Amino acid sequence: MLCLLMTTIQAVAQDHINPEDRVVDINSPTFVPLVNVGKTKVGADSIQYVLTNKVYIFPPLAFKNDKQRQAYNRLLANIKKVLPIAKECNQIILETGAYLETLPTKKLRDEHIKRVEKGLKEQYTPRIKKLTYSQGKLLIKLIDRETNSTGYELIQAFLGPVRAGFYQAFAWMFGASLKKQYDPKGKDRLIERIVLQVEAGQL
Repeated sequence: MLCLLMTTIQAVAQDHINPEDRVVDINSPTFVPLVNVGKTKVGADSIQYVLTNKVYIFPPLAFKNDKQRQAYNRLLANIKKVLPIAKECNQIILETGAYLETLPTKKLRDEHIKRVEKGLKEQYTPRIKKLTYSQGKLLIKLIDRETNSTGYELIQAFLGPVRAGFYQAFAWMFGASLKKQYDPKGKDRLIERIVLQVEAGQL
């Protein structure tokens, strides 16, 4: 899982796109239909219903100066860049965990984990190398949000405590921590606000 947790280069700001103008990729791991249409039975009748996404309403943000506004816009762009990776990571972990439960021996499980780790490095290294330092730290937090486990806990679970300790020490040398926890009601409340609106198609 290390390859989903490290960083390097510069951010590309993303222009705001109205939800109705978005190009929808149904294969995207972050794709959520804006409208769901279905049927439900009420007695002997079938009634159609329309279920729309949640709409989040927050107090307007007040920026003291252009520097604060630019910092917000930069955070928004960074979240849009790394949130899909965090969601993909969660999906990979769920699928890998489920498959490991079907393997009868530790040897087979270890072999599968090695294959997964190799595949992840090949697939994600080019993407991770394009992340800035700030985006890398944000990715670590969002992985905790999506998986309910820190990067350290994930590595420990799949690769063992020795490898987890090594990668934590490596991250610490660059001022990061794989043990960083997501705090949606505290210091990460602005990140959570943006993530909820991005997921709902409002940003």
